[in-house]
Amino acid sequence: MLLESTEMCYLTTYLIFLVTFSAPWFLDLQALPTTENLNARYEKGFTRIGVILDQTSRPGKEAKVAIEIAIEHSNNETDHPFVLYLQNSRGKPIHAAIAAKELVDEHNVKAILGAHTWEEASAIAEVISEYDNKTPVFLSLAGTTPLQATNQWPFFLQSVPTQSTQMKAVTAILHSWSISQVILIYESSHLASGSAAIISYLSQALRPTGGTLTHILPLTFGSHSVSAELEILKRQKCKVFVIHTSLELAVSLFRTANKMEMNGDGYLWIATNAITDLFHSISSSEISSLKGMIGVKSYFPENKQDFLDFKKRFRQRFRHDYPEDDQDEPGIFAVQGYNTMRLLKQNSCENLDHVTPILETTVEIVHVIGKGYHSVYWTEGLGFSETVNDDTNGATVYSHSMDDLKQVLFPMQPWYANRRHRNLAESSGNRMRVGVPGQSLFKQFVNVDFDNKKNRTVFNGFVIAVFDEMMRELKLPYDYFSFNGSYDELMRQIPAERFDAIAGDVTIMSSRHEYVDFTQPYTESGLEMIVPVKSRLSNQPWLFMKPFTAKMWWFIAAVTLYNGYIIWLIERTHCEYLRGSIIEQIGIIIWLAFATLFTLRGRDKLHSNLSRMVVVVWLFVALIITQSYTASFASMLTAQRLEPTITSVEVLRNVNATVGYCNGSLVNHYLKDVLGFKSFKVKSYNSTHRYAEALNSGEISAIFLEVPAAKVFLAQYCKSFIRTGETFKVGGFGFAFPRRYSWLSEANKALMKISERGKLKELEDAYLISEKCVDDESSPNEDDSLSPHSFSILFVLTAGTSTVALVIYIITSFTKFKKSNREHANLFEFIRDHMRRSSSVVVHADTPTHLSSDVSDP
Repeated sequence: MLLESTEMCYLTTYLIFLVTFSAPWFLDLQALPTTENLNARYEKGFTRIGVILDQTSRPGKEAKVAIEIAIEHSNNETDHPFVLYLQNSRGKPIHAAIAAKELVDEHNVKAILGAHTWEEASAIAEVISEYDNKTPVFLSLAGTTPLQATNQWPFFLQSVPTQSTQMKAVTAILHSWSISQVILIYESSHLASGSAAIISYLSQALRPTGGTLTHILPLTFGSHSVSAELEILKRQKCKVFVIHTSLELAVSLFRTANKMEMNGDGYLWIATNAITDLFHSISSSEISSLKGMIGVKSYFPENKQDFLDFKKRFRQRFRHDYPEDDQDEPGIFAVQGYNTMRLLKQNSCENLDHVTPILETTVEIVHVIGKGYHSVYWTEGLGFSETVNDDTNGATVYSHSMDDLKQVLFPMQPWYANRRHRNLAESSGNRMRVGVPGQSLFKQFVNVDFDNKKNRTVFNGFVIAVFDEMMRELKLPYDYFSFNGSYDELMRQIPAERFDAIAGDVTIMSSRHEYVDFTQPYTESGLEMIVPVKSRLSNQPWLFMKPFTAKMWWFIAAVTLYNGYIIWLIERTHCEYLRGSIIEQIGIIIWLAFATLFTLRGRDKLHSNLSRMVVVVWLFVALIITQSYTASFASMLTAQRLEPTITSVEVLRNVNATVGYCNGSLVNHYLKDVLGFKSFKVKSYNSTHRYAEALNSGEISAIFLEVPAAKVFLAQYCKSFIRTGETFKVGGFGFAFPRRYSWLSEANKALMKISERGKLKELEDAYLISEKCVDDESSPNEDDSLSPHSFSILFVLTAGTSTVALVIYIITSFTKFKKSNREHANLFEFIRDHMRRSSSVVVHADTPTHLSSDVSDP
C-alpha cells in the first residue's frame, strides 16, 4: 500500500507539471455546433457538462454519438439545458488529465463524463481531487474499476457495471463443466492498471466454487513472444484460458493458437466482454477467426421500441460523423453513454451522491460459430436460460447446467456438447499413469502380483478398490504401474512426470505437500497404541471373595454367629451335649451357626419352636444370599473382562519400555520427535506376524500403528491384543495428484459419494475387517482358562484345616497312649500299636465276641 501511494504521488506531480506546461500542445477541445446556439439562446440557467472520450476507439465513438443524442433529447424537454464541452483524449491518460484541468479551470463544468479505461479514469480523478471548492462530479464509463475507487474519491461515480458479474458468469460456465483451474491471459499495455481489478474480480468469483487461477500471463500487442508464451501454456496440464485483452490482440492470439493446434479437443477459450462487446463492430471474417471461442458479453434489450428509435438516430449520426467505419450498429458503449446522460438529467449534479452504483444481473453468453455467434443468458442467482425474462419473451426456464442449453448454444455439436464430465485439463488420447507401491507392508491394502496365466501384473486390495470406484465416478481412463522404491521416492515421481497419480497406502504428510496434492482422507486418520491384554479377574487369588464386598462378608459372619448363639442359648436346656466347658460350648456355637445354613438338623432335631423359627427365617435369607453369590460369581467367570497391560504412553516412557512401529512409515519420526522415545528404544517390523511375536515374547511392550493398519492387525489377532491410550492425530490415507490438479475437487466429491452410499464401508469390511482371527494358531492366550491359582486360597484353607485337625488328633492320641503305656511310650510303639489295632478290627470284624474281648483287653 505504501508503494502504491508513493507511485500515485509521483503520478499526480507529473500530471500537474504536464498540464501546466503542455496544455497548448496537447489540448484538443471540441464544442458542439449546438453549444454555441445554446449559449446564445440561454444566458443563464444552463448546466455545463464536460465529456472526455477516446474518439479514436470504437467505444469512444459510440459514446460520443449517444451522448450528443441524449443532450438533444434532454434540451428539448427542459428549460434548463445542458451545454456540452467535448474533448478527445486519444487514448492517452495524460491527455485525459489535461482535458479535465481545462474543463474545470476554464469552463467551470459541474460534471465530467467519460474514460472507458481505468488509466484515463484514474488520471481524471487525480486532477479533480486537487480542487477544493469547485469539484465536479465524475461519472466514469470504465468497467475495470478497483473496488476502493469510490472510497478514495467521494466525487467518483461508477456509472456502468463493473466486471464483477461478468466474472461470476465465467465461473458459472467453468463450474457447470466441472472445471476448477483456469489460466488468465490479459493485455499489459492496454489494460495494465486495470489488470489488478480483473484479477481480483475473477479470483473472488472462483473462490466460492473452489476454483483457482493456476497461471496469469501478461501479453503485449505486437510482441513476437506470443508463440513462445503459448508453447509454454501448451505444455501445462491446465488448458482452460480466460482472455481479457483488446479485440485486436485476441484475434491475433487466437489465430496463433489455431496454428499451434491449441483449439478444439482438450482446450477451452473464454473471452471477457472487453472482446465480445465489440463483436458488432467487426466484419464476419474477423469473427470467423475466433471460431470455437466462448465469451461473456454485456447484455442490453435490443427489441424494445425505445432502443429501436435510438438505433435509427444513432446510425444516421454515426455514418455522418464517422463515414470511414463500415459498421454503424450501436453497442453497449452507446447504450451506456446514453443512459449516463439520462441519469445526469434525472438527478442534478448536487444529488448524484445519493445515486447507487448501477448493477448488472444478466450476462449474455456467446459461442462463435461460422461468421457469427449463438447466444444464451446467465442471470445471477437464477442460472442459465435461452431467453431473458422480460415482457417480450414471457416466462423463462432457468438451469444451473450449460448442458441443458447445448442445442441452442452448440447447434453444430462441438467436441464437448455431449460430454459433461470431459477432462479439459488432459488430452483425450492420454491415459493417466497411476503409480502403485509394489511392496506394501499390508497386502490387505495393496497387493501387486504377477499372473503367469494371463501374463500381466494384477493389482488388488482395499486401496485399489477405492481408487477404482473413484475413477468410475470421474470417468477418466487410467493404467496402474508398479513402483518398488520407498514411499517418498514414489511421491517424487509425480513432479518428475513419470506418474499422474499415486494409489497406495500413502499417508498424508505436510512434507509431501511440497510436490503433490492429496485428496481428502478416505480412511480414519490417527495413530494408535496396541498392547497385549490380560484378564482382569480370572487369575486373582482372592477371586472367590469378589462377588461380595468386605462389609458384606463381615455382616454375613456376624449374623451367622449371632443366629448360632441364639439357637445354642435356646436349645442348651434340652440337649446335654450342648453343655460342657466354655471352649466346648464356643465350638458348638460356631458349629451350630454354620450347620444351620444348610439343614434344619444340627446334631439332633431342634426341640424349641423359637429356635426352629429363627432357623427357618435364617435359611430363607441364606438361600437368597447364596443364590446371589452364585449368580455374581458365575458372571465374573464367564464375562469377558480384559484390560491392557500398558494404559498410556507416559507409562511406557516411565518404565523405559521398547516400542515398535510399521517399517517405512511416518510413525518413526512421530515416536521420536513428538512422543519423546529414544532412538534405541524404537524398533521397526515388516509384518503383522513379527508384531505379534515381538509383543508376546516381551521384545517390545507396545506397537504404534495408523488406524487402518491397526484394524487389520486387530482383526487378525482379535484375542491377544487391544487398543489403549489416546489416538494421536496424524494424516490418514489419501490419493496423490500433481500440484494444483484441476480434477482434485471432483475427486474429493467422488470419494464423498462413495462414502455416502455405503460403498466405502462395504469395501472396508470386505478387505480389512473380514480377516481371520489367528490367535489360537499362533499365540494362544492361556489367561482365558481357570487355573488352580484362582482357588489357591480355598485349597490352602481346606488342606490346612485338615492338617491342623490331623496334628491335633495325633498329639492328643499320643498323649493318651503315653499315659496308658508308660513302659513302652515312644512314637514307634505308638504307630505299631495303632497298626495292630487296625489289623485286629479288620481280622475280627465277623466275630463280635472276640472283638469285644480284644477291645477290653488292656
